[in-house]
Amino acid sequence: MIKNIEEFEYQKVDAGEGVYISVMISSDEAPHFAMRKFKIQEGGFMPYHTNTVEHEQFVLIGEAKVVIDGKEFKAKKGDILFIPTGVPHSYENIGKGDYEFLCLVPNIKDEVKIVER
Repeated sequence: MIKNIEEFEYQKVDAGEGVYISVMISSDEAPHFAMRKFKIQEGGFMPYHTNTVEHEQFVLIGEAKVVIDGKEFKAKKGDILFIPTGVPHSYENIGKGDYEFLCLVPNIKDEVKIVER
């Protein structure tokens, strides 16, 4: 299978503000992992939350304040993030323009829970 990044449409993520997701390789297409692309618009954010699956992420463009388990990081183009299962995390676009990243997750049921920081 070969796809082009320009083929995909974004869907709004209700939990955040200015957050969009595009599923590039779905759980129906690959047996073990799904690949998604997230876009957080300038000034947008995804609140502090947990997932029941781990995340492997690669930042494509932009800058964001990322909080992982209470520790703040500045993520930028070229950075790689690992977020273990159940660890609270959040994103806030602090740059000019969009913050975009690829996110790979295992093909198991994921539950998102918003948590207090």
